[in-house]
Amino acid sequence: MSFTLRQLGYFKALCEHRNFGRAAEACHVSQPALSVQVKALEDLMGGILVERRARDVVLTPLGREVLAQSEAILMAAAQLDRLARDQNSGRKSLSLGVIPTIAPYLLPGLLADLRAHDLQLNIQVREARTERLLEALQSGALDAAIMALPSGGSGLVEAELFEDHFLLAGSANRLAQVNAGHPRVEPSDLQPDQLMLLEDGHCLTDQALEVCGVARSAAGINMGAGSLATLSRLVAAGFGLTLMPELALAAECTAAQGLCVQRFSAPQPKRRIGLVRRASTAEADWFQELARVARQTGLGILEVAQNDYGPATGEPEP
Repeated sequence: MSFTLRQLGYFKALCEHRNFGRAAEACHVSQPALSVQVKALEDLMGGILVERRARDVVLTPLGREVLAQSEAILMAAAQLDRLARDQNSGRKSLSLGVIPTIAPYLLPGLLADLRAHDLQLNIQVREARTERLLEALQSGALDAAIMALPSGGSGLVEAELFEDHFLLAGSANRLAQVNAGHPRVEPSDLQPDQLMLLEDGHCLTDQALEVCGVARSAAGINMGAGSLATLSRLVAAGFGLTLMPELALAAECTAAQGLCVQRFSAPQPKRRIGLVRRASTAEADWFQELARVARQTGLGILEVAQNDYGPATGEPEP
């Protein structure tokens, strides 16, 4: 028997995406190429691994067993690869995941600060939503991830980095309309048909709905933007209001012409940002060092935002 890591990787992707086309796209190969490798693995195993249906696939009992072993083999191979790179370079390689509503605002400064501190860390970055990052952490594909807390995962260690307050964002006219009816605007004052949010699946959308006290099923909510950059430009043009993380203020207010923001009355809504790793990870001294630098970077960005857009406060103003 002679199988390859490529075959195991393609099969794992197929199990994750439950569709040959989506799995091929995730692996950056053509669908026929992926299908050939999965079929070759089935021939080697002497049985069918997935039941092929019109729109998806279903694992067979043999497929479930092969998937479990494949994940273990791929994790071990990734660890060996990192060990070899570390040994050759004298630096520790780390795979770091970051959610999309944090990555473009924190990563440039974080990577620069890590280089300045010379922590001997070789960081490989992956941007993905929380669900995917948790899966990658559990499988060993990632060493750590920066996301909103609590992560919701099991067997993880979480280190809080900083608090990221939400501001109300929209066009000048939209904000004026909201302020006309409320001397102190609170998230609960916003109506569902006023809200424009990121597409379903982003944790920021869940957080925004929660702080506004709006049910996901409420009529009129527009959840279609794929990124904060798109969302900023839409609300700047007058298409609704949104909740903007303080971490993103400087970048989005500069990029989106006409975007205006204001702080909510205290106590202001916020999210907790943290660094997460597996509890089973050995020799995790790097975790505290990485958390320290990431905290420093994030607080620096927030300080600039508070200088430009007013301080975040936890108590009502007199």
